[in-house]
Amino acid sequence: TAYTRAPAQGRWRDDGERERHDEIVVLDTMVERLDRSWWSAYRQQLETAFRQDEIVLRAMPIEKL
Repeated sequence: TAYTRAPAQGRWRDDGERERHDEIVVLDTMVERLDRSWWSAYRQQLETAFRQDEIVLRAMPIEKL
């Protein structure tokens, strides 16, 4: 699931003190087993592909009801 209109904004100041802005996209993915090494490598690929200093991936346990 992709949330491209999430109520989040990325703003920061660069070395020249100019304000910068990022568009935030939140993606939800659910897996039965977390393969940490695969996700870590994938995160690095995404950072390179999208020319990002850092992409945040997070993992949370869930309980299906």
